[in-house]
Amino acid sequence: MELNTILHVEDDESIRVIVEMALVDLFGFTLFSFDNGKDASAAVEGLQPDLILLDAMMPSMDGLQTLAEIRKIPSCQSIPVVFMTARVQQSEKKQYLEAGAVAVIEKPFDAANLGNELLSIYDQCHQGV
Repeated sequence: MELNTILHVEDDESIRVIVEMALVDLFGFTLFSFDNGKDASAAVEGLQPDLILLDAMMPSMDGLQTLAEIRKIPSCQSIPVVFMTARVQQSEKKQYLEAGAVAVIEKPFDAANLGNELLSIYDQCHQGV
């Protein structure tokens, strides 16, 4: 299995632009970006991304609520989800992992290394598959 397609959900446009440059321009991934969880969870089944990169704090529907909606879709239950957040206290990180995330990336993140970080996380999820 190979990481090609990433669904990114982030309400901050400047972060979406940086992530797009990091993942599309530097690594050649196919990236579907959404500025809210409602639109992302409505589109995810049709897109079938290899990985979901999810902002934790968003208005109206936060990352945990978005993840819960995505997990209700049978074909999307095993897609690895990585949270990206500026709030990385151990209790919050634990909450994201217990909700089903495979990793948490701290903001500010290293844009030049983001693709490698996601590749590594993705490979760890699919070892022995």
